[in-house]
Amino acid sequence: MPRLRACTRLLRLFMVLALGLAMASVIAVGERLGFKASLARRQRWTRMFMQRLVGALPFEVRVLGTLPQQPMLWVSNHVSWTDIPLLGMLTPLSFLSKAEVRHWPVAGWLAEKAGTLFIRRGGGDGQRLREQISGQLEQQQPLLIFPEGTTTDGRSLRTFHGRLLAGAIDHGTPLQPVAIQYLRAGKPDPIAPFIGEDDLVSHLMRLFGQDRGEVVIHLLAPVTSADKERAALAFQAQQAIQRALFGAEPVEAVPRRQARAA
Repeated sequence: MPRLRACTRLLRLFMVLALGLAMASVIAVGERLGFKASLARRQRWTRMFMQRLVGALPFEVRVLGTLPQQPMLWVSNHVSWTDIPLLGMLTPLSFLSKAEVRHWPVAGWLAEKAGTLFIRRGGGDGQRLREQISGQLEQQQPLLIFPEGTTTDGRSLRTFHGRLLAGAIDHGTPLQPVAIQYLRAGKPDPIAPFIGEDDLVSHLMRLFGQDRGEVVIHLLAPVTSADKERAALAFQAQQAIQRALFGAEPVEAVPRRQARAA
């Protein structure tokens, strides 16, 4: 029965992916003809696709909090590849993703056509990345990043990397902290996390073969970036997400720059 259930759900997923390929193909053909779609239009199309993709995922979703009414830099904890459609369905967004995703079959091409920014780990392109993020925020277009830099099992939170927030400080763009929580029978979901050496096909079969899980998305109070050091800003966002997920402050010490400023 789990295998039959997984195959049925995967069939629906592939139908949604086919829709995404069609939408991305329209963008690609337009580019060849000299009609480049604006970032705002790509974000709207991406949201439409993400909404349908979430409908094919085996989750019941609850959203707590209020969507921001102005463009912000969204920051979230990172548990699984499913974080992207779950958050992308909420509002038109672009994403910052690891460079390897660009080479994923189908998904990489879709991400590129959606306007995703790609980052190379240890690639020495920090300044170029800062300029890309700043350029998008300057256009008043929201962007989602995962400041932990990797996925976790959902039971803990890694240190947020402040260098990814430099663009928000450059333009005084507020942060929108988001806490995403996967639950199964009221406890942290052991199936949803996509970590370590896991491969996408195996993860899909495990996830789609189980009963529906629950996802809770906490839209937290915005954090102003004006006149803040990037390390202190990252720490403040991390604290907010930590409290929403676990009801406690992170154990790491306050960043040194923040401590000196105090």
